[in-house]
Amino acid sequence: MLTPDKLKEIQKKAMEAVSDMPEGELKTKAFEVFLQHLLAYEAQPPASRQFPTTQKTKLEQRKMSREPGTVKSRILLLKDEGFFQVPRKITDVKNELHAHGWIHPNTALSGRLQGLVRERYLRRVKDKVWKYVNP
Repeated sequence: MLTPDKLKEIQKKAMEAVSDMPEGELKTKAFEVFLQHLLAYEAQPPASRQFPTTQKTKLEQRKMSREPGTVKSRILLLKDEGFFQVPRKITDVKNELHAHGWIHPNTALSGRLQGLVRERYLRRVKDKVWKYVNP
């Protein structure tokens, strides 16, 4: 049973969790989510308490299963996100990787992209320059 003091403590923890966020709808929703998780945690018997986990989508599971840090895995993450649904030049790929915080020169990408074409992860089409697209 939750006492009023315990409820105040839980509310305080949820407020602390969102204290650095700017005021607005996002902060309100984040507070609600934290509060809900903390209340669910407190409702469990002490012996079996675990923080609730959310189910990961198939995309998140694939992202986690990829070998982190390799150029190939990063390109495959872009593919999983739907980046190659339209034909893309090497510079497009470079810029999108850069937007994710991964800096790679064109020379590091061209060979990896061709390898992904050979492995049939991507397809290559000629339109003045080579472009890469989902098969």
